[in-house]
Amino acid sequence: MVFQPLPDPSTCPNNHDPWTLALSTALISGLVVSYLPQHYRIISTRTSEGLSPWFLLLGATSSASGMINLLIVQWPLFRCCRVVSGGQCAESLLGFVQVFMQWLLFTIIFILYLIYFPHVPHMRFPGQLGYGATRGHATDAVEAAAHDKLVAENKVEWRKAVGVAWLTLIHLVVLVTLALVLLNTLPTTKPPHPALRGLAQFCGVTGTLLAICQYAPQIYKTFRAGLVGALSIGTMCIQVPGSVMFCISIAVREGTDWTSWMPYAVTGAMQGALLVICLLWKRRQKSLGIDDFGDPLPPPSTGDERSALLS
Repeated sequence: MVFQPLPDPSTCPNNHDPWTLALSTALISGLVVSYLPQHYRIISTRTSEGLSPWFLLLGATSSASGMINLLIVQWPLFRCCRVVSGGQCAESLLGFVQVFMQWLLFTIIFILYLIYFPHVPHMRFPGQLGYGATRGHATDAVEAAAHDKLVAENKVEWRKAVGVAWLTLIHLVVLVTLALVLLNTLPTTKPPHPALRGLAQFCGVTGTLLAICQYAPQIYKTFRAGLVGALSIGTMCIQVPGSVMFCISIAVREGTDWTSWMPYAVTGAMQGALLVICLLWKRRQKSLGIDDFGDPLPPPSTGDERSALLS
């Protein structure tokens, strides 16, 4: 291990920027607010139906790659926290806090997806109500076959979800371990060591590619289903315009380059496309009289019905 001496305080940035501070603080608060509707939607409906496990895998790995990229390129700022004031340290690391919160809040969606996975006993499927009560044996046999097929497909989907969760965890552990080992064994000079620069660029580029691929399965799943499902339109309405400010905030930070902000620019563009599809399906659902999961909406109360209820 290379001995890492304390940095010279004169080499640490000490340029207080009220505008950047206010922007970063607002973005961190906005991130939390923007993800709450999605978290609440899954918890309140008690189902993650409509979410693609590949969307969650690619999103979690993309955000983790972006987080590791910023950890590496801003490592000198972390070291400066040993010789500067707490306030100066906190302000200089707000950019990393942004991407960390992005990763954490998205990972919570993944955890909720597993907790509220729509297993067959809780799913809606044709013939579930009144199963075998007043129907003939032929109809019962057809419903039983359909149920068995749904059970088999659901088990495959659950195994896929668990496998995706393990891949996400392994990806995170490998990247974090590799980054920390290199940061503590190689000299953290300017310009950075080629191995560190290579790892940072690898994380940034793969984060961008994963972000491009992230929304493809979710866009396909939502487009094919013709339903919004468990997706939160409110979350996307906040995050799509917020991604522009997020990219700007990362770009102006110390030590960052295009590999640091590009994953979030791509994510914002792809999320915008998904938002447009959801808005179109929302309008279609209303015309068909169904909810976000395809169930019939309750009929609207007429004036006579309301009068009867009040009398």
